[in-house]
Amino acid sequence: MQIRFTETVLRDANQSLIATRMPFSAFKGILSTLDRAGYYSLECWGGATFDSCLRYLDEDPWERLRKINEACPNTKLQMLLRGQNLLGYKHYPDDAVRLFVKKSVENGIDVLRIFDALNDVRNVEVAVDAALEAGAEVQGTICYTLSPIHDLKSYVETGIALKKMGVQMLCVKDMAGIMSPKQAFELVEALKKEVGLPLAVHTHATTGLAFMTYLKAVEAGADVIDTAISCFSGGTAQPATETLDYALREYGYETGLDQNALRDINAFFKPYRADCLQSGLLNPVVMATATDALTYQIPGGMLSNLVSQLTAQKKLNRLDDVLAEVPNVRKDLGYPPLVTPMSQMVGVQATSNVLFGKYKTVSKEIKAYLRGEYGRAPGQVNEDLRKQVLGDEPVLTCRFADTLSPAVDEARAHLGELARCDEDVLSYIAFPTQAEAFLTRRLEARKKVLPYTIERTDE
Repeated sequence: MQIRFTETVLRDANQSLIATRMPFSAFKGILSTLDRAGYYSLECWGGATFDSCLRYLDEDPWERLRKINEACPNTKLQMLLRGQNLLGYKHYPDDAVRLFVKKSVENGIDVLRIFDALNDVRNVEVAVDAALEAGAEVQGTICYTLSPIHDLKSYVETGIALKKMGVQMLCVKDMAGIMSPKQAFELVEALKKEVGLPLAVHTHATTGLAFMTYLKAVEAGADVIDTAISCFSGGTAQPATETLDYALREYGYETGLDQNALRDINAFFKPYRADCLQSGLLNPVVMATATDALTYQIPGGMLSNLVSQLTAQKKLNRLDDVLAEVPNVRKDLGYPPLVTPMSQMVGVQATSNVLFGKYKTVSKEIKAYLRGEYGRAPGQVNEDLRKQVLGDEPVLTCRFADTLSPAVDEARAHLGELARCDEDVLSYIAFPTQAEAFLTRRLEARKKVLPYTIERTDE
């Protein structure tokens, strides 16, 4: 029996615990050890890493990926991609999606885990096709949530649709850490039986269920689990790599992991974790077990955002009211899974409903959702709400990206000398303000280093 591990310390654990603020310099020295540890893959890119590199770390995310790839020739590099949303919070035109995927693979990505926040498979078709064309491994992803309309049948149907697209593996993505051991066993068993593809399972330790959930998922036939090296595990991150390796080997599973390498990796990151604690970058609050998520189905990051919003408005005393309103908003919107960007959208609307009155103000994102711009709602939307917000405005039934004009050539023309390559253009398309500021700083720095131009003369 074999079970493989995807290590998340360079992406999701970093994102979940320290808001993706880990610079390349913090982990450069351990990459060669990560490469020989025996992981199935290293999740090192995608998610919020791209935005954080440009916005906070003053790093080129593409250059970061190339450096990781150079240092890890023996291990698959993995990224998380939000389908038609790429790494942003809106849908992008197909030309941008195809070029982004192509360049991701060219720069070192081997495995793309592709998901849509609504499990609307229309919104992953282009990204999946582009990834397969580029020769990458594709994990077609099912966002796990609990609602009256989400059940084994619906998840199996999504899995079958993803298999028809040609994905080589499925992934169950439990972003809130709410999947119980029983639910994990039943879901993995059903997907393995009805779909028949290799299966990865992703969860968070937020609610305290994760170790038990993984054990039952493995017993049901899961092939890969996501874990984090122990000093960057727990809380809102993934459960510990070493702990699960130890437990599963005792049950007779072959993990392929090198225990000496794991010890070296953990020892390397311990001082950095201590620095993060001392600076306040790692807040002890995120390391606690938050069982409220089991009641409200709210991911840990969403709960933190709600607390931050209410604190800023000096309304933290209304937190319980907002938490109680979240399920109401979610029901009105047809039970979308609470994953980026839907978790942020639902949380903001619930806060607004409590503080200013029921749908007295509606965000532009919720309006776009009700118009169908984010895709097909999983369940029935409250039509009275839709009428209130949109009036007689028609609702899209097609894939929203079909209405978008190509973006690459326009972005390239806008950037001019700021863009040295397609990767720069894609950075701008994904995050225009942050990327243009970064590219401008880079150009100005280069001009300071090379103030003179040597002209060629034919003599």
